[in-house]
Amino acid sequence: MTNPIQKLDARLSPHAPTVLSIFRVVVGLLFLCHATSHLFGWPVPEQQAPVGVWPFFYAGVLELITALLIIVGLFTRIAAFVASGVMAFAFFSQHLPTGVIPMTNGGELAVLYCFAFFLLVFTGGGSIALDARTGHHV
Repeated sequence: MTNPIQKLDARLSPHAPTVLSIFRVVVGLLFLCHATSHLFGWPVPEQQAPVGVWPFFYAGVLELITALLIIVGLFTRIAAFVASGVMAFAFFSQHLPTGVIPMTNGGELAVLYCFAFFLLVFTGGGSIALDARTGHHV
């Protein structure tokens, strides 16, 4: 006889690839807003970086490209690896110098993005991704 946890696991497990795709799209859309704030001043005008200013403008370019790839699920693992690195760089260069604890140095979002993308490096984009449709599980 199965216990309630096994029943729940059996019921939820078949949906994991679809939910992973939903997770990927939501995180990608949020990251896209982060990129557009750096590049175009939308939706947060105060975050816009002047063209060519290191590292904010170039981070915005990488964020834009990787966010779009992650949203559609194309080359998800590679894009997520780059995005994870961008967020790790952001934490270590912009937040860590002001303190070690992400909650107090303003780096909590950078850490969350970093590890959300790191998860996608290992899981891929899920069942509703261009990677899954084209066979590019890279």
